[in-house]
Amino acid sequence: MDIEEKQAELIDHFVKQASSVKGSALGSVVVEATSHPSLFAFSEILAVGNVLELEGTENSVHLNVLRLFAHGTWSDYKSNADRLPQLMPDQVLKLKQLTVLTLAETNKVLPYDQLMQEIDVTNVRELEDFLINECMYAGIVRGKLDQLQRCVEVQFAAGRDLRPGQLGGMIQTLSNWLTTSDDLLVSIQEKIKWADTMSELDNKHRKDVEDAKKSLVKADNDFRGHEEISSESGGVMDYEEDRSRPKSCCPTELAVAARNSSGLDAV
Repeated sequence: MDIEEKQAELIDHFVKQASSVKGSALGSVVVEATSHPSLFAFSEILAVGNVLELEGTENSVHLNVLRLFAHGTWSDYKSNADRLPQLMPDQVLKLKQLTVLTLAETNKVLPYDQLMQEIDVTNVRELEDFLINECMYAGIVRGKLDQLQRCVEVQFAAGRDLRPGQLGGMIQTLSNWLTTSDDLLVSIQEKIKWADTMSELDNKHRKDVEDAKKSLVKADNDFRGHEEISSESGGVMDYEEDRSRPKSCCPTELAVAARNSSGLDAV
């Protein structure tokens, strides 16, 4: 079972418990919920009618403890310790875990010095043991410890309950993100349209080039065929003309003809 499913089951369990008791009896429910090693969300318990009724009563301290675990940090507890009951060891551990989650909301690189100050840890070894055993193994934080740079690089941190007034800021952030996404989508669509146009022009150019090449090849073939026909026709004409001309006699034949002619004249 992953952490989200387990959280949902625990929240449902404690909401039912808080709904079934009133007044001072809610104190034990609050202590049990804020001490549970696998529960890190408390807004649903805070919204229970019986819990809200503690406001302004002698038992309002239980409501304040629940609000501390929903939205506060270890530093907040120390600043208000005189108005809050002393926390049990499991509650102290839980509040320090929640403090790390709060720091990871806005910073993905957490310096060791800042963490040691925020959760009252005196040395690096103790801090790294806390981050590994109580945060990473618990599944609420994933990241890498950088001993050389003395920091932890956060890759994932479980979310905490929304603080009063935080919802409006989140809605505005999401609205800004949506506007930016819409602008980006329009830009992408324009680039796609431009790419399609350029592709069509390129294809047309390629076709024109291919057509031109085919025309040149055809013209060259026609020209070569005409030359061959002309050459063959010229050879026939020369042969015919040679046949129609009177044959020339060789010198011997001329001499014989001359003697015969003289003999005939003498007779």
